[in-house]
Amino acid sequence: MPKVLSRAQVDAFWRDGVLTVPDAVSPDQLARLNADLASWVEESRAHSAPFGPPTLDERPRFDMGAEHTPEHPALRRVNNPSDISDAYLEVMTDARTVDMIADLLGPNLKFHHCKINVKLPGARTEVAYHQDFAYTPHTNDDVVTALLMLDDVTEENGCLMVVPGTHKGPIFSLFKDGVFTGRMADDIESDMLERQIPVTGKAGSVCLMHTRLAHGSAANRSERPRGLYICVYTAADAVPIARNPMPNPNEGRIVRGAASPTARMIPLEVELPKQPKSASFFTVQGQASAAAE
Repeated sequence: MPKVLSRAQVDAFWRDGVLTVPDAVSPDQLARLNADLASWVEESRAHSAPFGPPTLDERPRFDMGAEHTPEHPALRRVNNPSDISDAYLEVMTDARTVDMIADLLGPNLKFHHCKINVKLPGARTEVAYHQDFAYTPHTNDDVVTALLMLDDVTEENGCLMVVPGTHKGPIFSLFKDGVFTGRMADDIESDMLERQIPVTGKAGSVCLMHTRLAHGSAANRSERPRGLYICVYTAADAVPIARNPMPNPNEGRIVRGAASPTARMIPLEVELPKQPKSASFFTVQGQASAAAE
């Protein structure tokens, strides 16, 4: 039986591939997360290109869009913030969100990677349609992403847009003419845009999303920021079949239950990603990073 989610919520998740739950973290946890993020946004004003203590694979920790200026910062990604922040590590390992994932996937869970995606006012960051599983394929698809809303999230400030039920369908290619573009073909994306629904909520809410769910998002058209702390978890017996696009010291860390001595396989076929090592996912989809002159 689920311990945090209701049976109706669990059933809704597996029907739709997505579930939003309010009050996923405590007010204190949310405040500490936002304090750290605010300090990183402020720090970004002094930089004109991606910067910060490098990640495990030596890419910059912080990435800004090409429109970034000291007066109007466009910090858009913090790679694996749990590596550098006690507040983000605490929420990644021991917030109510982790128990919610256990209600969906079972008692034995491990961590894969995390990041913050930020859309500051005036930034042009958007996300083309894709499925996460094509970035991070595993031996089975018991993989769930927890997108914690650091701000009130609305359609105006660039909320996640999803197509319910697509987690039960095909895994779409993210290649074009042999090049990994990280996005679905234009005709498939057009179909998704016609069927999409918004995922909105108050700060502290979490969107739980199946790894195969089709999703994207538009740019922030408001004067309010939209930040998401995004943590990816898998069943303990889901084993990666491609390198982690965001390697980190906690990859594979058991956050609930116990490790699995076996890899569980399911029938599936997925193209192996060939993404370059760049400052962030956004550059893979064709959105340039800020660059020093």
